Amino acid sequence: MFEAELIRWSGEGGWVFAPIPDEHAPDSAGPFGRVPVIATVDGKTWATSVWRDSREGWLLAVPQRIRAAKDHGDVVRVEIEVDPSRLGD
Repeated sequence: MFEAELIRWSGEGGWVFAPIPDEHAPDSAGPFGRVPVIATVDGKTWATSVWRDSREGWLLAVPQRIRAAKDHGDVVRVEIEVDPSRLGD
C-alpha cells in the first residue's frame, strides 16, 4: 500500500491519475504499455489497468465513481496487484 497525490491530466474533463512509485510498479509493461491490475483506492476495489507514460512513469487512472469528491492534489491510499487472470500469453 502507498499514498499518492492525485494529478489531473491537462484540459477540462481530463483524467485523474494516481502516480505509482517505482517500488510498487509492475516489473514490465504489457501490450500498449498496460498491465491489468486489481486496484484499491481508499477502500474501493475494481479491475483496471495501469500503464507507463514516457514522461510521468506508471499511472493508475482513478475514475470519479472511485475517488468521489477527491481531485487534483488530494491524497489517496492505493493498493495494486497484477491480475494474472487477465495477462495475455
